[in-house]
Amino acid sequence: MSKIEVKDLLDAGVHFGHLTRKWNPNMAPYIYMERNGIHIINLYKSVAKIEEANEALSKIAASGRKILFVATKKQAKDIVSEKVANVNMPYITERWPGGMLTNFVTIRKAVKKMAAIDKMKADGTFNTLSKKEKLQVDRLRAKLEKNLGSISDMTRLPGALFIVDIRREHIAVKEAQKLNIPIFAMVDTNADPRDVDYVIPANDDASKSIEKIMTLVTEAVAEGLKERQKDKADADAAATEGEVVAPTTAEEAAPAVEAAKPAKKKTKAAKKEVVEEVAAVEEAVEEVTAEEVVEEAKAAPVEAPAKAEKPAKAKKADKPAKAKKAVEAAAPAEVVETEEPAEDAVEDTDEETKEEK
Repeated sequence: MSKIEVKDLLDAGVHFGHLTRKWNPNMAPYIYMERNGIHIINLYKSVAKIEEANEALSKIAASGRKILFVATKKQAKDIVSEKVANVNMPYITERWPGGMLTNFVTIRKAVKKMAAIDKMKADGTFNTLSKKEKLQVDRLRAKLEKNLGSISDMTRLPGALFIVDIRREHIAVKEAQKLNIPIFAMVDTNADPRDVDYVIPANDDASKSIEKIMTLVTEAVAEGLKERQKDKADADAAATEGEVVAPTTAEEAAPAVEAAKPAKKKTKAAKKEVVEEVAAVEEAVEEVTAEEVVEEAKAAPVEAPAKAEKPAKAKKADKPAKAKKAVEAAAPAEVVETEEPAEDAVEDTDEETKEEK
């Protein structure tokens, strides 16, 4: 990765921000000073942020995922399409199609429609159409090519987004946030850097500034792609080295067959031992479970009647005993109450009659 110098960014006008009255206070950490009513971006921080973003982009490219570049500004269209086409990455330089990420299935259908039209032209069915139908199909193909031609190779959601001017591409930012796709962006002094994962504070209006940043970014992506190709080549070489060359004649193959025979015998014997061990374990488990079931079955019928009989006997024995005690307790009490008061009453009446006389 080439070293980034502050002087190169200064010559490209990367340091020029917007008017002070249009600034976003969240960009204050990246602003160096104010000169003639214009904010000046701190290029040392820009260099640090570009290096950080380039490292992350290189890793994403090396992993095989796509990076979608978005720039619909007039001064950025041609620069982005030219730089990004060199590294075979998808890009959007026309109007951002709503639901490009959140409704990616529908966008893929439109891309397939374009491929179907190309197939019609290749197999000759296009020539069977009427003149009016041919014209309509050609217009549809041109429209699809203009809006989606650059993303025809993007068969799945991108691994990251690189945006020029997040204020203009606010819909793309929101869609990427919904899907948790990392966002890399050139952020000017009038934008909010909190919406971006990897901020590159830079002038996003001047074509020279955009070209300089895009050159540095695409170089990092190209290095990531080279690393991926190198890893693939190393993997292929290791696979070819590990392959065994097959013998061409029976004589060459004979020693290998003889050497393999004892190994086969060993593996068969080991398999038999393993099978026997597994069978013994299964039998032991079955015996244990059967014994437990028998013990439970024996214990259950004995306990159930014992519990039911005890309360029944107690009830039958208790009832007559309680009745007898009640009768015995009640009988003497009644006799005492009736006899004693009667004798007292007779004696009282006799004494009263004697006194009156």
